[in-house]
Amino acid sequence: MVVDSTGAVNPCQSGLALVATEAQLRRQEINMLKIHGTYRSRAFRNIWLAKELGVPYEIVPVIQAYRLAARAPDIPTMNTRSPEFQRLNPAGQIPVIDDGGLILSESLAINLYLARKHGGPLAGETLAEEAQILRWSFWAATEIEAAALAVLIQSEADEDAGPALNAEATLRDKFPVLNQALSGSGWLVGGRFTVADLNVAEIVRYAVPALGLFNDNPAVKAWLAACQARPAFQELWAKRAQEPT
Repeated sequence: MVVDSTGAVNPCQSGLALVATEAQLRRQEINMLKIHGTYRSRAFRNIWLAKELGVPYEIVPVIQAYRLAARAPDIPTMNTRSPEFQRLNPAGQIPVIDDGGLILSESLAINLYLARKHGGPLAGETLAEEAQILRWSFWAATEIEAAALAVLIQSEADEDAGPALNAEATLRDKFPVLNQALSGSGWLVGGRFTVADLNVAEIVRYAVPALGLFNDNPAVKAWLAACQARPAFQELWAKRAQEPT
């Protein structure tokens, strides 16, 4: 409601104000961060970070094409082979974000971009911190992820455990590096929880079935528990549990 200097309601100005508000809401909706993927995918990393940053976002459900054979009726049909999705990412992989027209794939690149854009304690405060965030994110992707995924996949399969044991042996050479880095402040960069911790924790968690790795590296075990105790993670993990497999 808009009133003039006499205290009377001015319907014309009220109408203009309403139109302006509606236009602003439409712009906000158009520009809202859209995350294409599901909770049960690497998109979880991006959803978690957006939640931590307090950034409004919309999840556009896109499932992995390999899940189509077992698709329940309530799983969305849009998948990584859908033409609509492949126009966004010809590689046919989730996640992909649309941030006001910026189309970006690769979960770690997305998180590094979002942290840099929105700043705050999760981002690097100095060039040196940014470099360390990059270092740990890339280290986890290149040194940990493949072996950690092998441990997870093997734990869910009724097959010979040989590949998992080989993967665990690989991780036994890597975990002490992370354990030593965490033995000081308990965090990877700047003595606080940052996007580096989030990125690395999302990779390290794949290896959780190899309990001995974590028992032998107590700083890693405590750090992962601290990351996953954060309210944003807890809320989203509960939603992940409700998502069809």
